[in-house]
Amino acid sequence: MKAMQVNEADQRPLLIPAELPKPEAGSSEILVHVHAAGVTPTELLWYSTTHTKSGTARMHAVPGHEFSGVINAIGKNVQGFEVGDEVYGMNDWFVDGATAEFCITLPQNIARRPVSLSNEAAATVPIGALAAWQGLIQRAKLERGECVLIHGGAGAVGLYAVQLAHIRGAHVITTVSAQDIGFVKFLGADEAIDFKGFRFEREVRDVDVVFDAVGGDTLERSWGVLKPGGRMITIVGHSERTADQRVKDAFFTVEPNHNQLAAIGKQIDLGQLRVYVKSTVPLNEASAAYDGAITLKSRHGKIVIRISTSSN
Repeated sequence: MKAMQVNEADQRPLLIPAELPKPEAGSSEILVHVHAAGVTPTELLWYSTTHTKSGTARMHAVPGHEFSGVINAIGKNVQGFEVGDEVYGMNDWFVDGATAEFCITLPQNIARRPVSLSNEAAATVPIGALAAWQGLIQRAKLERGECVLIHGGAGAVGLYAVQLAHIRGAHVITTVSAQDIGFVKFLGADEAIDFKGFRFEREVRDVDVVFDAVGGDTLERSWGVLKPGGRMITIVGHSERTADQRVKDAFFTVEPNHNQLAAIGKQIDLGQLRVYVKSTVPLNEASAAYDGAITLKSRHGKIVIRISTSSN
């Protein structure tokens, strides 16, 4: 199969083409014929891209761990899915991703693709929407009437956090650039703060939940706006390595979840959640997608790699 792998030469291009054996589904696994894969540029720097689960060096990783496609084969122990099902979801961070014609995943990591979305649009959803869902609903247990401050509300995760918090019935405040204020208010934000023009901690106080997708100084300044007993959530990777126990407790890594993906898909098909695609590129331009060297059609959402639709 055709695939794109991380270039171990530590130079441009970031990804190089490769011909790899078509993977085979194990007894509890699913083989997906990938139609589209979402791009998270920082993934090339993640520990799971450069190391195996045992901690040894990992070479020539195939990135792209969120995807949309069609089930090509299933293991003998798989239930709930059939060959030909159109699905979307994620696969394990430490295995080869979906910037390839085929990838291996597990039943609990995928759900049926929302019928209202193209494969390209669906491939942008899993990581961002699941991170927002798991942070706000699963971990923070955001309730109707509570106040939530979302940092980075126009980003690939933040745009789902704003929408889910609005659906939840919370009062939604978010920090964005001035040019994105109209966008996040359209998504459901009640208040939007220009983070360059204003210090949010002077504008906001006594919030129930902070959802942080920015990190650094923004995270540090956020502790003071929480009310007593308020909940801090952060998804920024370097928070995992901090010595600050408060930050460690607030940090989490998004995980695949079938039931949550199914619920998210239902909200998308009902028109409650909007999905955005920055641009779509073919597989042979995957390196440019990770390198930021392509023209964007939209400011919001994610770049998508369109994979060959041949049915090998």
